Amino acid sequence: MSRIQDIDYLAVAAPLVVALTALLVLVLDALLPAARRAVSGWLALAGLATAGALLLPLVDDPRRTFCVGGRGLTLEACSYVVDDLTLVFQGLVVVGAVVVVLLSLDTVRDDRLPSGEYFFLLLCSVSGALALAASRDVLTLVVALEVVSLPAFALVALRRDDPRSGEAGLKLFLVSVVSTAVMLFGLSLVYGVTGQVHLERIATALDATEGQRGEAALLLGVTLALAGFGFKVAAVPFHFWAPDAYQGAPVPVAAYLSVVSKAAGFVGLALLLTKGFAPYADVWGPAVAVVAALTMTVGNLAALRQRHAVRLLAWSSVAQSGYMLVPLGAAAVGEVDDVLPATVAYVLAYSVMNLLAFSVVTLVGRHRGANLLSDYRGLGRTEPLSAFALAFALACLAGLPPGLLGLFAKVVVFQAPVDHSAGWLAVVMAVNVVIGLVYYLSWAASLYVRSQPDPAASGAERPPSYRISWSDGLAIGMTLGAALLLSVLPDPILRFR
Repeated sequence: MSRIQDIDYLAVAAPLVVALTALLVLVLDALLPAARRAVSGWLALAGLATAGALLLPLVDDPRRTFCVGGRGLTLEACSYVVDDLTLVFQGLVVVGAVVVVLLSLDTVRDDRLPSGEYFFLLLCSVSGALALAASRDVLTLVVALEVVSLPAFALVALRRDDPRSGEAGLKLFLVSVVSTAVMLFGLSLVYGVTGQVHLERIATALDATEGQRGEAALLLGVTLALAGFGFKVAAVPFHFWAPDAYQGAPVPVAAYLSVVSKAAGFVGLALLLTKGFAPYADVWGPAVAVVAALTMTVGNLAALRQRHAVRLLAWSSVAQSGYMLVPLGAAAVGEVDDVLPATVAYVLAYSVMNLLAFSVVTLVGRHRGANLLSDYRGLGRTEPLSAFALAFALACLAGLPPGLLGLFAKVVVFQAPVDHSAGWLAVVMAVNVVIGLVYYLSWAASLYVRSQPDPAASGAERPPSYRISWSDGLAIGMTLGAALLLSVLPDPILRFR
């Protein structure tokens, strides 16, 4: 019998193509003259488009590769599985990365960032996110998660002339290293007791060890693994890195961290909980519920005090993480498959509306370097389309009409704790939704308020009119179109309910 595993290259094609494109970008950056290095962005778009096209043949065609036999067990275990959940998150990662690359084209040029390094790091992180969605053993899960995280440190700190960027990158690196160490220690305890690395086999072993010796070590291992993933999704109390990292990074990188990187963290957390730790849902469910309540509350209260646009979106992203955790916090043994679709639906909706908000914030930040909330005052007078896009994104994030996308997503998430006897969590979420209305609606209203007249000038001050490049316009158009379409036809989101 051959010891060489068969590899399904179509199943692994998407992350493989993105990784090879990253290497090509790096090599060409070293060989091409400086005047032609702008081709890196186009190569990145081509690689992502190819990866997206390679996902299409996998629809309705589940595939498993890197599998091992029984060894006394009847259950075959695979390290890489492409199913509906995998394709949903891989599609989200590809589309989100395309939007980030579009937003980055002008940012790389205006901020004089090294284009080859920038797009190489971005594509490396994207390849890790694509692999993470298909990972079904803890080794692949951890390695893919680190491939997502390690390039992000350098991306945040890539503006070498800005001390805030270096500080943000260092803070992100230190917190990430600690969280990874905690997560690895927890997973090593799980492996030490179960002797398994594949998520399906871990779940089977956890069922068999209930009430036996080693259960205390398992409980500690599960807890530490959850703490490690808490950093990746910016959940309280592991959230302190997010505001500084978002503000110190180039705005497209902040958009990447808030959507693509966060989605990767959530899919990893969801896989670990629902595929591997499902028999211990009565242990991690209440813990996740408490973390969800704290995360949404801290995020919303902190967002009320912000005056910087990116920093406000950072704290908003923390609060949104709390909403995403609500369904998982409502889970009990035997119910994890019922609540997972609600988290998937909310992650998809959040990604669309947050990318839309960051697209407009990136545009304004090019012309107003401070990117304060006051810079958006009266934007609707000179940039009505951009102002409408931002106002619609904020309405979606708040969950108010006409932002029906956000409303539908919040209803789906709200239903999970109500249906699974966690009414107190639903009450906490309802209170936090009301708190969020304050800063979302305040920002949206300022877009259509006349600026105060300057006493030293004649007449009222008009906000600047911005020239929108094709890449910024395409990014805003894509995300606005998706948000409008899903607000009218929410079936692609609600089908995961």
